[in-house]
Amino acid sequence: MQREYDNPQPRPFYNQGDEISDTIAVHLLKVEPARSYAVSSAGPGFGALVGTDRTAMLAADLPETTWRYDLDADRRTARASSRDGHTWEVPLAPFLGCLGVAPAAAEVRSTIVPGPFGGNMDCPEVRAGNTVFLGVNVPGALLSFGDGHYAMGDGEIMGAAIEGAMNVEVLVELAKHQATPVPRIENADEVMFVGSGRPLEDAARVAFKAMIDWVRERSGMTDLDSYQFVSQVARAPIIQLVDPEYTVLVKIEKQRVPGSRRA
Repeated sequence: MQREYDNPQPRPFYNQGDEISDTIAVHLLKVEPARSYAVSSAGPGFGALVGTDRTAMLAADLPETTWRYDLDADRRTARASSRDGHTWEVPLAPFLGCLGVAPAAAEVRSTIVPGPFGGNMDCPEVRAGNTVFLGVNVPGALLSFGDGHYAMGDGEIMGAAIEGAMNVEVLVELAKHQATPVPRIENADEVMFVGSGRPLEDAARVAFKAMIDWVRERSGMTDLDSYQFVSQVARAPIIQLVDPEYTVLVKIEKQRVPGSRRA
């Protein structure tokens, strides 16, 4: 498996007028499968349950293997089969595995690495109907997206979702002089933050800290009360455990925030 070909996406889009410390809001209008099939795969040294360069083990690599998933007529499920005749179905939940802007400080990252700029977050909430907010780190933002996922289990433990080509429509808006240090995702009912890091608890801390800050600014509560509130109402699924930086999503329902005062 050649890792340099992971996560195909178009060249970055230059957005006129975007400046450092601005924020772009990427409204995901359509994220739909473009094919009647998709694939998933396993490769040597990649996945949550294999030895890697960071968790070196004296054991044989798993063989490279590919599974084909065929979509049903109404495209609500994808079906796969094993070589010995077993079959299974997975409900479709299309999203973009990669969506991000250029990193800060002229850093160059491959499309396999997530971070505060977004990137390969592998987050199922990067889906139609949601809006992703990203801080601008370079003039023009250089927005890019791709890595279409038709469905994925929490953790993406084998290193690949059910992946395929997508038809995508987005609307990008600019918020001047508003910093967004951690990727934020919103819809009418929920607010979410994506934290990236290693070890896993550091990824969670990034997202939880961002959520506590948001709750404090929206409600007017103290840091300590905001900390207590988030600790009782937040949900925090593990998004992926396979990339060079792990990702954790923290989300709450907006209507539960006391006072609902907008910052």
